[in-house]
Amino acid sequence: MGKSFKFACLTRLVFILQWLIFLTCFKTYRGDKVDEKPYVVLFWHGRLALMPFAFRHFRCGKKRAYVMISHHRDGEYIAKIIEFYGLDSVRGSTSKGASKALKAAFKVLDKNDDIVITPDGPRGPYRSISDGAILLAHKKNVKIRILNYEASRFWQFKSWDKMILPKPFSRVVYRLSEPIDVSNLSKDEAKEILRKEFEKIEESDGF
Repeated sequence: MGKSFKFACLTRLVFILQWLIFLTCFKTYRGDKVDEKPYVVLFWHGRLALMPFAFRHFRCGKKRAYVMISHHRDGEYIAKIIEFYGLDSVRGSTSKGASKALKAAFKVLDKNDDIVITPDGPRGPYRSISDGAILLAHKKNVKIRILNYEASRFWQFKSWDKMILPKPFSRVVYRLSEPIDVSNLSKDEAKEILRKEFEKIEESDGF
């Protein structure tokens, strides 16, 4: 069995599994949908499992979202899976291959589309916020929005990001924050504001 066939089967299987779980869950959405302005959208790597569905709900018309995905092997699978949901990708990360990835992200924002980053990805540290996310917001003078979900029941993987996968028939709360302006903040100040916002959302929406 060829690698390409295995790759196609595995990505399709994950896609089907995501849909099966999602359809059984009871969903609540909090926060306004994105508007036509470009944003840097952040969510924790540990919330990747059912995050594609958030973009289906919060998206604005034909505006596109480009997810920054590393060149790591796992990134190949993620890039293909999100493609099934109509999401685009920018390959690279703000740590490895940063220059190329940031240039591509600049172009996305110039088109008034959104760039989506897991600020602690692709390999941690756990729930850290990368410099690149702040740099993008500063250089292009755009605001940041935080995306998150919490589940009433879930499996938690023994991975560095402590990823959660909601269990079937659980309650799931998706939230998109209000735009956060970091233009007048230093890098460290911006990171602290974002950490506190992540914590506030998790506490508010948690079960």
